[in-house]
Amino acid sequence: MPELSAVVVTYNALPYVEQSLASVEGLEAVVVDHGSTDGTLELVRERFPNVRLVEQENLGLAAGWNRGVRETSTPYVLVLNADAWLTEGAAERLAAFAAERERAGFVAPRLRNPDGTLQRSVRAFPTPWRLATEYFFLRKLAPGSRALNAFYGGDFAHDEVREIDWAKGAAFLLRREAFDDVGPFDESFFLFSEETDWCYRLHEAGWQVLFYPGAEAVHVGGASWRNESARLFREQVRGHLRFLAKHRGPRTVARARRVLLAGLRLRGLLFRGDRGALYRDTAHWLQSTR
Repeated sequence: MPELSAVVVTYNALPYVEQSLASVEGLEAVVVDHGSTDGTLELVRERFPNVRLVEQENLGLAAGWNRGVRETSTPYVLVLNADAWLTEGAAERLAAFAAERERAGFVAPRLRNPDGTLQRSVRAFPTPWRLATEYFFLRKLAPGSRALNAFYGGDFAHDEVREIDWAKGAAFLLRREAFDDVGPFDESFFLFSEETDWCYRLHEAGWQVLFYPGAEAVHVGGASWRNESARLFREQVRGHLRFLAKHRGPRTVARARRVLLAGLRLRGLLFRGDRGALYRDTAHWLQSTR
């Protein structure tokens, strides 16, 4: 498929990167590695000699995506997490779907967990209220409600083509014309919300962000960060606030910060052990930063 290439960003990506790259064999593929020390580099060189391997300093996922996209020249670029892989024929279907829609800038396939169950991936842009529904467990009261679970697409069964706010960046197709139009991923987002921000900018520029269930990918989730849960969670909180600061202004950020801080403190009281400590430590970090 000469019009489609693939980009995978790696950081200690064993054991899943082999399956990820095998799912895009036959495409022009680029791996951008951010300092792996677990044998990822050796596996890519030995098992996938046709893959272009680029090594760079770990400046975050957005920086890796940008480098990978710039290393390719095709009209469409498939971006995959190192712990995600496409099912058979998914790459071709994604490209064909996007080619039929001239304003499709971002197309997300349906995600599955490794056990075959649906992995909910469609999201709404964060607001203080939507953060409250998550951090105060309000969405648990009515998980299928848009009012209480819009942040996680609670009213969407992931079973039809739909224009969406954004979707998890574990696997997606981007149109190079859209990338050139709205600019690269914002590298001030280190690990979370870079796709949220980019999709927001696509909407603002008149591009479509689409969910397409006719193509599927399997996603493990957090495989490269298993031993860094505290940093992972902190980056998630930081990503929410950075997105709101960029697109909603300081007053909204201040409200969201209060919501997050209260929610984290509540969780710190409700949970014991490592989980409770994670919430208390994140609350302390949040209170000490501006």
